[in-house]
Amino acid sequence: MLSDLSNHDILPMPIASAALAQRHAPPAEQARAIAIALLDGFDKHYALFRECARAAKRHFEAGNWLAIQHVARDRIDFYDRRVSETAERVTREFRTTGLDGAGSDSLWEQVKLHYIGLLIDHRQPECAETFFNSVSAKILHRVYFHNRFIFVRPAISTEHIDADPPSYKSYYPLQQGLRDALVDIVLDLGFERRFADFRRDLRRLLAAFRARFPRPFALEPNHQIQVLSSPFFRNQTAYVVGRVVNGIHSYPFVVPVKHDGEGRLCLDALLMDDADLAFLFSANRAYFLVDMEVPSAYIAFLRAMMPDKTAAELYTMVGLQKAGKNLFFRDFLHHLRHSRDKFIIAPGIKGLVMSVFTLPSYPYVFKVIKDKIAASKDTDRQRVKEKYTLVKHHDRVGRMTDILEYSDVAFPRDRFSEELVAELLAVAPSVVEFEGDHVIVKHLYIERRMIPLNIYLERADDAQRMHAMREYGNALKELAAVNIFAGDLLFKNFGVTRFGRVVFYDYDEIDYLVDCNFRRIPEPPPGYDEMSDDVWYPVGQKDIFPEEFATFLLTDPKTRDCFMQCHADLLGPEWWQATQREIRSGRLVEVLSYTAASRFGRGGAGILADIR
Repeated sequence: MLSDLSNHDILPMPIASAALAQRHAPPAEQARAIAIALLDGFDKHYALFRECARAAKRHFEAGNWLAIQHVARDRIDFYDRRVSETAERVTREFRTTGLDGAGSDSLWEQVKLHYIGLLIDHRQPECAETFFNSVSAKILHRVYFHNRFIFVRPAISTEHIDADPPSYKSYYPLQQGLRDALVDIVLDLGFERRFADFRRDLRRLLAAFRARFPRPFALEPNHQIQVLSSPFFRNQTAYVVGRVVNGIHSYPFVVPVKHDGEGRLCLDALLMDDADLAFLFSANRAYFLVDMEVPSAYIAFLRAMMPDKTAAELYTMVGLQKAGKNLFFRDFLHHLRHSRDKFIIAPGIKGLVMSVFTLPSYPYVFKVIKDKIAASKDTDRQRVKEKYTLVKHHDRVGRMTDILEYSDVAFPRDRFSEELVAELLAVAPSVVEFEGDHVIVKHLYIERRMIPLNIYLERADDAQRMHAMREYGNALKELAAVNIFAGDLLFKNFGVTRFGRVVFYDYDEIDYLVDCNFRRIPEPPPGYDEMSDDVWYPVGQKDIFPEEFATFLLTDPKTRDCFMQCHADLLGPEWWQATQREIRSGRLVEVLSYTAASRFGRGGAGILADIR
């Protein structure tokens, strides 16, 4: 089925032979030594992973926002580096050759059994299993694997694993009072930087809690506040994540902590609504930095807070994207076993770069780069891949959908419609193979399915159209604030989420905003024939003329009126040039992960409110 482009993560495949050249040591000793080497590689990776979160806390305290961004971006590549290092070590020390050698299958099977034994008391067994598969795929010469040799299914349960001290702390307002409980919560976070006015923040937080739980609110004997031990860090904000427990009910909450204009700390909001939490933990944003000894305990806590989020999504959001991909795959397999519909060409206008297909009963789309890209796009397969890599490493500010990249994906042939097979063979024959009862797609991207904005507008009433245009312009402005220009602004390249947010998802023309040259179209020379196809002014490769946006975007009068009411400034070069100057000045702007209306009445330099 699915295997990771870079290191072939956990994937259930048909049985394949594994080959390891035999050493002089007895096979049992050799197998155990290999297992120890594999776990050493993972432990090194996870130690560095945790150090990134600790570094984020230090940078947050120092107000070093650029360093936090660098840590978050660089951490994404750490996993692949450790996988390669470990595979090289095993190959070197145990002279692993791949598909040669009698008894090699038995040896690698023993390696897995020894590895399982090493995970009995491990605090991150699910992540270590993923790492085992990633390294195995580097060593074993075939793409397809069986559960005898890799962890197609988990071997170690993560239930009831916890850290020492525990992953979350409990506070009891019935015993100490709500005010004192909140004081203890903040003190236990261990921030060294002083608060600007903690008493004021405490009054605001108490008022927000009491507004959420208006009197009379009957307190049960088990009433408590549970808070995860480590704050979550992203960009210029730390997040305190917890829940209020009362009887059989549980009420999740998040409190953002920020710096004020003078660099002192302040509590910024109380987030408790389902929509607020969904936006905060959206996969369309940068991954959090959080120090977790037992990640499964954090994921269990978060799933209780947000039951509509899958474990795969939450593992990804806390920076463990490889474990997230593993779980995503298992969910996908489960869905295939319990559905009967066929993969079809995705509805909407066909792209010039990608061929897109979907399974109607499954909320994702599958995107394949075409062999022959339209000449008007001036790109190729490698450059398209580079654009998608850029997005993976960039802050997506809730406006660019997260992407999963895979190679050698084996789909059941009988689940492909004939129209889809014909489409793939016509536009991407180099990427498609047929092997037995499977269609093998050598490389693709997977993204969450949304309603294309052009289709949404065709069905929209007046209120929906106004909301969509406000969202569309906000998306362009928020992306620009973090130095991203979408490139192809056609409505078909944007989608509308279930919460009504407009999100960009077609990255082949994406570029850094500061690399673009925004210009105004010069006046035509005297005597110029307006019917002529000739352009009277030179146009560079990076030249952008915002005046033209209206020509190819706002052809519908109602849509144009809505856009002009909200974002007329986007149709001239001045707004774009001013944003470029802001970025070049070095001032970092944060696009908030929650609404301005949620804040405790405090503005701040360097903040762009995420208005929904």
